Amino acid sequence: MGLSWMAWTWQTALFFALLLATLVVMTLLAALRPETERIGILGLPTTRGDRLFLTLLGAAFIHLGWLALAGDAPLWGASILSLLFGAALFRWA
Repeated sequence: MGLSWMAWTWQTALFFALLLATLVVMTLLAALRPETERIGILGLPTTRGDRLFLTLLGAAFIHLGWLALAGDAPLWGASILSLLFGAALFRWA
């Protein structure tokens, strides 16, 4: 069938490689240091996996909002905001 149906650029490949690396690291962390739930600023018990899911979901919405509001501005700003959002979520959620 081939992969001609998708626009495989180096950016796309990098995105999927980093996503795979994140999942591998989270799997190794779960094996080496089992997850425990904690209650943070969200007010509900979350694990590392929950916080990763919320971070990825939030990053998608941040990037969509950036595209809607910033127009032609580079996506580096949205990526930086997403990293800050993820760091805050892992720290306090």
